[in-house]
Amino acid sequence: MKAVIQCGGMGTRLRPFTSVLPKPLMPIGARPVLELLLKWLRRNGIEEVYITTGYLGHLIRSVCGDGSQWNLKIRYTQEMEPLGTIGPLSLIREELNDTFIVLNGDVLTDLSLSRFVAAHRMHKDPVTIATACRLIKMDFGVIDEVDNAVQLFREKPTLSHLVSMGIYCMNPDVLRFIPSGIPFGFDDLMLQMMQGGTAVHVYKHDGLWLDIGRVDDFQNAQAIAWEEQSTSIEVAAAAA
Repeated sequence: MKAVIQCGGMGTRLRPFTSVLPKPLMPIGARPVLELLLKWLRRNGIEEVYITTGYLGHLIRSVCGDGSQWNLKIRYTQEMEPLGTIGPLSLIREELNDTFIVLNGDVLTDLSLSRFVAAHRMHKDPVTIATACRLIKMDFGVIDEVDNAVQLFREKPTLSHLVSMGIYCMNPDVLRFIPSGIPFGFDDLMLQMMQGGTAVHVYKHDGLWLDIGRVDDFQNAQAIAWEEQSTSIEVAAAAA
């Protein structure tokens, strides 16, 4: 199975650090996020990876090379203009001829790809989204109202939401929704699919997941010993 890692973003949430380094090369301990991500893919049986690049893409190429140091085959795309969060897939349409994985270049997780892909293959629809539950602390008093009358007031509550992990399992027929040469986000893809009556599925993951683009998650990742084996990662995460 092939995997596509999206690395074209500018990492604005981690500025000023990403002024000199692309977000996927931000260090977690002594290693860049992208190296940890590539090793996780290899442990999960992935051997062929496409990395989509844009901002500071030459640095990513310099660090990762052809992937042989991790027993991977890496190929790259380069965006002349930003193509959004899912538009870069249009650059490699001909290469994605079987079920494939798409993921952001700033995620760290202990998700089992074999279980994720097996869940995706249980239906015939084009996309399954890996999801996690996140607790979000509101900085405001939250009001529920009916006809301008307050029904419930909660002062700075913590709300639970099912959120996308930035990891997707896709079939090649999803590519028909993605235009070439223009910015196209994952939200645009979801809108088109749902408006056309195409179902989108979710896979609920209850293990470790960090979005390194968030400052809090970036800092939390520094406290975890990212070992080579996924079992070691799970033990470290449970202890953190």
